Amino acid sequence: MSRSFDVVIFGASGFTGQFVVQEFAKHNSQNLRWAVAGRNKEKLQNVLQQASEQSGKDYSGIDVIIADVKNEESLNTMCSQARIVLNCVGPYRFFGEPVVKACVENGCHHLDVSGEPEYLETMQFKYNEKAKESKIFVVGTCGFDSIPADMGIVYTQKKFPGQLCHVESFLTVHSGDKGMRGHYGTYQSLIYGVASEKEGNLKTLRKQLFPNPMPKVGPKLKMRGSIFFGKEVDKWSLPFLGADPSVVRRTQRYRNDELQKPPIQYAAYFTMPSIIYVAMFLVFGLLFMLLASFQYGRKLLEKYPKIFSFGLFSHEGPTKEQMDSTGFTMTFYAKGFSKDYEGEINSDSKMDKKIITRIVGPELAYVTTPICMVQAALVILNERESMPESGGVLTPGAAFAETTLIERLDKAGVRFVTVEEPKAIANE
Repeated sequence: MSRSFDVVIFGASGFTGQFVVQEFAKHNSQNLRWAVAGRNKEKLQNVLQQASEQSGKDYSGIDVIIADVKNEESLNTMCSQARIVLNCVGPYRFFGEPVVKACVENGCHHLDVSGEPEYLETMQFKYNEKAKESKIFVVGTCGFDSIPADMGIVYTQKKFPGQLCHVESFLTVHSGDKGMRGHYGTYQSLIYGVASEKEGNLKTLRKQLFPNPMPKVGPKLKMRGSIFFGKEVDKWSLPFLGADPSVVRRTQRYRNDELQKPPIQYAAYFTMPSIIYVAMFLVFGLLFMLLASFQYGRKLLEKYPKIFSFGLFSHEGPTKEQMDSTGFTMTFYAKGFSKDYEGEINSDSKMDKKIITRIVGPELAYVTTPICMVQAALVILNERESMPESGGVLTPGAAFAETTLIERLDKAGVRFVTVEEPKAIANE
């Protein structure tokens, strides 16, 4: 079927969408046919004007499509014209499904940057088979959530000569004198993610989606404490509460169920610069979870984001100066069994090899996320033969493991490096 556009960026005038537009315009060396979409024509044209000013190229001729998540006909019109839709309209638990449905029904690939496990797994449960029928890809978490974690493990697995068993990741975020800040949309997604967890909807969904337990290969990976000093990174650390662990588990389940490859066990942590920051985070976290668990509390959180997040989130989002001075490292400490390992691998076996890898990138939400989303889209458009033949609702690690996504990200500024080559584990 002939399509008018290779790429449509939906929600292009939103806070994240405007950066996706700028990133796509910068990397469209193939002169792909593209358009922006959303509810307000004037705002969309302003985004194109900003992209023109930033790049020095004229984007005033780029098509503008009027589409609204509450108007099914407009979504069908948009999706029927595109090979792939980059969906930047969140929170996805409220606005995501109509776009996925329209993409699947119109044979159009769909990418989003959601970090909301319930939405992501609901889409897999409801639309995986339909997406396979159309041979299209619906890939969520194509931003900082969770391409670095998921593809970081893919990278580590490829560098490890043998059977990888355990992976622990440590995320460190650094910022300049002006600090860092997130946008209200991200904050709102966090509120309703906590609310959903309290309601127990996700547990029920997972029993339906994954009725059979996933096997564990090798000894069980023990989770660290709620607060601990990570000697590996020389920092206080806490369990990472984002989407990464659930996304990685889905990737590993795909490897086990579809590819008959042994799954790895994974734990994610993030670091704090001092115990004082740990204490502040705990106060914020406890208050946030308490208020997010009931309706009136959620209204308070939504009304006063700066107050309840201690200035970390706002309707304005970060300044350019804050974005330019912010970055992250995600370090992967992995262990497993060498290809020369003798004997059966079971829960009592001792792993004999380890490796350390790392991802280094710019600001998480509005620089790294657009880079990841745009490069993932270019992979789908250019490397379909290297992706799973079936299509479906997949994680990044399942969809892109055999493509050049890692190399593309590396060139675009999200660097993948091996810190310590595979070597024997002593005295374990």
